[in-house]
Amino acid sequence: MVGSTKLYKDFNIESKYKNSIVLIGNFDGIHLGHQKLFLLAKKYKKKYSSKIGVLTFEPMPKMFFNKQLKNFRISSFEQKISNLKDLKVDFIICKKFDKKFSKTRSTTFIRKILAKKLKPRFIFVSNNFRFGNKREGNVNLLKRYEQLFNYKVVKPEPLIKSKKIVSSSLIRNLLEKGLLNKA
Repeated sequence: MVGSTKLYKDFNIESKYKNSIVLIGNFDGIHLGHQKLFLLAKKYKKKYSSKIGVLTFEPMPKMFFNKQLKNFRISSFEQKISNLKDLKVDFIICKKFDKKFSKTRSTTFIRKILAKKLKPRFIFVSNNFRFGNKREGNVNLLKRYEQLFNYKVVKPEPLIKSKKIVSSSLIRNLLEKGLLNKA
């Protein structure tokens, strides 16, 4: 199955996907900032002969906690998966985000999911990445466990256009204002 992307609904991935590059995030819309991240991941893939995986959640955590959000997504779930496959990632883990999972402590996420189940070589996240119960975990916490669990956190500088950080939030804001060309 050369060139196909394996889709998982849980963290029980095949051993051939361990020791990979894992990008964690919502990846809503696969904007220019995301594309920059994936280009860097592809350089790492070539340099370290690794596979690239994406860890994402459904529904998006923000939508799970705020049921009032309507038309929040830039792309549908199906479009997101299609866009990720177009980027030629080797595997995608789409974890159902529910009440039970939302209670997972950040250190538990690192120890039991990242270190024990996924065993990534590199973890790519954005500077504002938050995780765990009540968003208690951040990039610094991930970095604190690098040596213990033998992974390296990669957080590239954000892409800046017109003096603004390119993000899904910025794009949503521009779309809400009807500024399609800027978005």
